[in-house]
Amino acid sequence: MKEKVVTGITATGKLTLGNYIGAIKNMIKMQNEYDMYIFVADLHALTTYIDPKILKENKKNILALYLACGLDANKVTLFYQSDISAHSELNWLITTITNTGELSRMTQFKDKSQNIVKQENGTEMIPTGLFVYPALMAADIILYNPKYVPVGIDQKQHLELCQKLVKRMNKKYNLDFNEPRPIIPQLGAKIKSLQNPENKMSKSDKNENASIYLLDKPEVAYKKIQKAITDSENKIYISEDKPGVLNLLTIYASLKNINLEESERYFKDKDYKELKEEVGSVVKEFLEQLQEKYNKVLNSIDEIAKNGANKAREIANQNLLKIQKAFGIK
Repeated sequence: MKEKVVTGITATGKLTLGNYIGAIKNMIKMQNEYDMYIFVADLHALTTYIDPKILKENKKNILALYLACGLDANKVTLFYQSDISAHSELNWLITTITNTGELSRMTQFKDKSQNIVKQENGTEMIPTGLFVYPALMAADIILYNPKYVPVGIDQKQHLELCQKLVKRMNKKYNLDFNEPRPIIPQLGAKIKSLQNPENKMSKSDKNENASIYLLDKPEVAYKKIQKAITDSENKIYISEDKPGVLNLLTIYASLKNINLEESERYFKDKDYKELKEEVGSVVKEFLEQLQEKYNKVLNSIDEIAKNGANKAREIANQNLLKIQKAFGIK
């Protein structure tokens, strides 16, 4: 029997090249080896305000991009998080075994809460959902009792909290759920911003030139690479002191399916102009092929989401009932 794996992407914005390299590409490699449950995290998208029309569009686009990138609906279970009511039900139970100190220490809560805009009366409004976000993430995982969870570096802290909560729940209520282990991709775990390579490439970056979006026009993406920040040395080699160059080398290696050292050797005697032109061309070609597939699958995703939800709901409800009985509410 294949080991279970659970993962998802939040529907807060347009998927980036960083999402593909750091998450989706790894899912594709794993789909033949594991029993994978992959969802679009639309409930998580509500932790801060998002226009309902944009959320609906994001959900549909992400599921279609999952398929266009190479995930096979016959091999993995694809669904929308909100279609499985057990996610919300288990979320409440998990909050009852989570303490506020654990939640307040979450790095993402600290970072995001600092960016909350002030209301008209001048007071800050930090949504409760943003604070308890890690409890819902734990519920997302526990419902399917997986052995592994693919995570980016910035989500590792949340998975560590999930492990702690599973251990606490098992001990307190005599349960036997797995303490999920992280899977972090070796290459491209955190693709960086093209304009500020100290930060990760983000779906929510306000600078359009900072991120390559999977639905960008290929020629636009090529131009963004040409504008990427590097440094003044004009020498190409692997170094943490050259984050802009390292980021371009990583993107090239990931899309060409080679390791970082091979990418470095290829560009050894080239300059930054040649680096950007070649990386830009590889990105452009990748997007052209991806978007052709995306347009073909876009009209079939409703049926795929429905079938995936039916399968996910069965196992989620079984595990929810098991926990409800242990807690004494069933």
